[in-house]
Amino acid sequence: MLGTQRLVELCKRMDNLVSLVHVSTAYCNCDRSEVKEMVYPPPIGPDQVTSLVDTLDEDLVDSLTTKLVGNRPNTYTFTKALAECWLKENRGDLPLVIVRPSIVLSSINGPLQGWVDNWNGPTGIIAAAGKGLFRTMLCDPNKNADLVPVDMVINLMLVSAWRVGTTKPKELKIYNCCTGQRKPIKWKDFISLCFKYMRKHPFSEVTWYPDGTVTASRTLNTINRYLLHWLPAYVMDSVVWIMGGKPIMLRIQDKLSKAATCLEYFTLQEWHFDDENVRTLVTTLSEVDKKEFCFDVAKIDWEDYIENYILGIRRFIFKEDLASLPKARQQVSRLYWVYRIMQVISVMCMWHFLTLRYAPLRQLWSNALRLLVHLARMLPFV
Repeated sequence: MLGTQRLVELCKRMDNLVSLVHVSTAYCNCDRSEVKEMVYPPPIGPDQVTSLVDTLDEDLVDSLTTKLVGNRPNTYTFTKALAECWLKENRGDLPLVIVRPSIVLSSINGPLQGWVDNWNGPTGIIAAAGKGLFRTMLCDPNKNADLVPVDMVINLMLVSAWRVGTTKPKELKIYNCCTGQRKPIKWKDFISLCFKYMRKHPFSEVTWYPDGTVTASRTLNTINRYLLHWLPAYVMDSVVWIMGGKPIMLRIQDKLSKAATCLEYFTLQEWHFDDENVRTLVTTLSEVDKKEFCFDVAKIDWEDYIENYILGIRRFIFKEDLASLPKARQQVSRLYWVYRIMQVISVMCMWHFLTLRYAPLRQLWSNALRLLVHLARMLPFV
């Protein structure tokens, strides 16, 4: 927030400033289920928050943070809301526009398809799942995942800068850069497509077969985490330690657990982000500019986009060449059969344990085996 204030003070001294684009986030008002393209006043004003932080002891500020943030998940979304409120009150005659992207992923077109240069948001979790290190997450699979390509966000920033610079509107324009209204995709479809293409274009040196589950049940997710994350991590680190190596799996799981916790707030809920201003802005462009500066999310083909997203993680995050794909596919193919064999063995062991303890199940198991033998004898080649 203070960085925003200092930049505005600088901009007010620029005689030839044409436009100023403030990048906020669609989730700055995530305490509301419906978010319009307007500034909502926070429960406490930005100047009051600044005074509190400057005046009070750091420990006291920390103790007040939860109360100040309210229903928001973190200080990031809260201070973004404060910055918007301050801008509305103090922008003066600045040619200002606010752009609010939702969850930003890789590029859809440029500079390269699938380009991504950080682990932020779902990317780190997806990368870990592709390596076989992450297999369960707390998420409502039927909620919309409001994801938007980074280059569409940048194109909207460029066009909004042009628009405010040429029309000089008196009112503050806000653009919600989101996909939930015009091109929605549910979390279950996003995750399913990610796994589909992580198996088609697997990463190199995969630890385990890429697979996993999402659930809205905290209890089930906790059980899955202990069985699928922590237990294997303890086993692998123990083996490495015995062999004289340096255990790292527990530290990796700890980092992944913290990253997943940060995302849970956004994967368990959905929002209605109004984007009427964005739709109107599209109509002001020529056909050439619509193509050159495309931010029309209705044109997204999720299947094609997510395939390039996975290839982008492979290429730009893990720095893996396409020439390594055949070898990676062979490794994942072997892991697939090991994975299926272990699943069958686990089911058989569990069933054997149950049949030993419960007579009705033991009788059912015996009857099933007799039926299979009887059917096998009836076959012409037996």
